[in-house]
Amino acid sequence: MTLKPTHLDDSGAAHMVDVGAKPATQRRAVATGRITMSPQALEAIRSGNAPKGDVLSTARLAGIMGAKRTSDLIPLCHPLALTKVGIDFDWLDDGIAVTATAATTGPTGVEMEALTAASVALLTLYDMAKALDRAMMLGDIRLLEKSGGRSGDWRAA
Repeated sequence: MTLKPTHLDDSGAAHMVDVGAKPATQRRAVATGRITMSPQALEAIRSGNAPKGDVLSTARLAGIMGAKRTSDLIPLCHPLALTKVGIDFDWLDDGIAVTATAATTGPTGVEMEALTAASVALLTLYDMAKALDRAMMLGDIRLLEKSGGRSGDWRAA
């Protein structure tokens, strides 16, 4: 089975897919990622003693803002009217996990918005704590699940 690229026209030029005829459905996506850091940096964030202030609140706002700007960052992404963006943090032994949820009712999915939200939140965690640990590492960014649309529901194994 050979799939025709959806974002290339007949001449091979990139174009934005027309989703105007697709039905609007409720769509939701959840993405995750993590940042690892030194015990000292982790404790400073946990205790609220990081030099730049409230690290988690700033990262949460940045993740939400990132989701809203996804179409400005990723070529050929449609601008979406997001109905929800949530950013949650989980403390790990060696860092922090970020979980981003994005939702909309529309003709195209929100996977890229959830992935962008998680990525921007992680980048902001790094920025807010880099004075404490420049060796922090971001990784494991991936889609956990999506629902809605023609392809239906999907969950990572």
